[in-house]
Amino acid sequence: MHWIDWSVLFGTLIFITVYGIYKTRGIKNEAGYLASDKNTPWWAIGLSIMATQASAITFLSTPGLGYQTGLEFVQFYFGLPIAMIIIAFAFVPLYHKLKIYTAYEYLEKRFDGKTRLLTASLFLVQRGLAAGITIYAPSIILSQILGLPLHINILVIGILVILYTVSGGTNAVTQTHKQQMAVIFAGLIIAFVFLYQGLSQHLTGSQIIDVASVGGRLKAIDWNFNLHEKYNVWSGLIAGTFLMLSYFGTDQSQVQRYISGKSIKEIRTGLYFNAILKIPMQFFILLLGVFVFVFYQVNKPPIHFDELAVSHVQSSDYSEQFDELTMRKNALFETQKALMASDFDSYIAQKEFYANEKNAVNSEINAVIKQSGYNAPVEKESDFVFITFVLDFLPIGLIGLLMAVIFSAAMSSTAAELNALATTTVVDYYKNLTPETKQKNIVTVSKWMTAGWGLFAIAFALMAQFLDSLVEAVNILGSLFYGTVLGVFLVGFYAKQIKGNAVFIAALISETVVLLLYFFDKPISEFIGYNISVGYLWYNLIAAILVFVLSYAVQKTSRNKGKSPVIA
Repeated sequence: MHWIDWSVLFGTLIFITVYGIYKTRGIKNEAGYLASDKNTPWWAIGLSIMATQASAITFLSTPGLGYQTGLEFVQFYFGLPIAMIIIAFAFVPLYHKLKIYTAYEYLEKRFDGKTRLLTASLFLVQRGLAAGITIYAPSIILSQILGLPLHINILVIGILVILYTVSGGTNAVTQTHKQQMAVIFAGLIIAFVFLYQGLSQHLTGSQIIDVASVGGRLKAIDWNFNLHEKYNVWSGLIAGTFLMLSYFGTDQSQVQRYISGKSIKEIRTGLYFNAILKIPMQFFILLLGVFVFVFYQVNKPPIHFDELAVSHVQSSDYSEQFDELTMRKNALFETQKALMASDFDSYIAQKEFYANEKNAVNSEINAVIKQSGYNAPVEKESDFVFITFVLDFLPIGLIGLLMAVIFSAAMSSTAAELNALATTTVVDYYKNLTPETKQKNIVTVSKWMTAGWGLFAIAFALMAQFLDSLVEAVNILGSLFYGTVLGVFLVGFYAKQIKGNAVFIAALISETVVLLLYFFDKPISEFIGYNISVGYLWYNLIAAILVFVLSYAVQKTSRNKGKSPVIA
């Protein structure tokens, strides 16, 4: 990158960090540090919710999914508006009435202490690991693209986040989210404008659409009901609703964003804001990836988007074979480009043929790279697509801005996670398990916990190994735990007769089942003679239903007829 780009990048990051520290200086009370004094307006709530979910992985991996498979991933978010409405009317009034700092406080009031600690522990495990992934995932790609050592990228993101999150707690996270989302929106819009301008030099608007339809990339909706498929309308609307209910309704990193609202009305408006904008935003990011695909039909693409893989195979015994494939791919591109320029209708008639030919060559290239012994830090080549386009084709200055988008997104989601992890540790463990006489300054303890979780996330990121598609890795991790936690909350809301012991046992069994489904689906399928493999989105529905059904069954067979407190 040019020195101007480096200046834009680090200038943006330093400004956000200093802004967060400055705006939240002097916070000394528990309510201010953990919940922004319950004084956050609706628009700040909406932006903070979006910034928490929109990690750097969103802007690295999601365009890659659009490039590779098209718009189908947008179905993942179809359940979000439904979940927002349910949360606004079922969760928010209860959280606001109880004046809680964490979602898990409610479960002790409704059930018992062990149920509260179980759900808080599940959150700490999955979100603690996720915090490491949200730092590691962009760092591994940026290190390869920018040539910076991996640990430098990890440390830069981690330390900057720790500085302002420790300083101002929840308020600092909310304040910086506003700036980060402004950078993110500006960067994406500018990238799209330059991308479209580059395409318009070669193709008309209708021709862009024709080329984009290759491989069904413009097909955003799949109506087929198939449990084994990850993305279709039904997995999005049904299983996706349960995932979004779990994430936004019971995950402290999101709950903490809106329980700091001024009123129920402000909180609900913030949730509706997210419900309206999130799907168009994700659609736009995927469409950006589709347009990058079109761009590389008229502009020569890299032989492989992972440049380290190319360097490795060229220095191996497979270099000659790789060179032959390189010539084949380049020749195929030139033939296709010439046909597009001379007779576009003929190209359209043969577009699937060219797509299949390129896919076949790319498969051979990937096979040679694998045979050469290259161990890819990131499994999906598509995760490098968008950032490669940015670095190769955007002008000086805008490259730095797009890099700032990626770093800002990493910081925004990580800050929310560290803030939530620290709050849960302090409220659900430290305050809950130690006598009041031994509880010292809660703000000081919270700051130490924030720093501690930040260091844990950095350490995990430094030790992380290989991941598949980055955006899927985080969602899979959440789906392994979210359904169980949601099931406990749903029992608490709608099954007043069920007590703490029953739901605790049901939660343990349900979580075990989900983990078995994920890690041992093949041997179990072979043993029972039936394919039990399902798309990971369905884990949320399966676990939630299991908790509900099993807790009812355990309660009916339990000898313990004692009453458990009920919070209506």
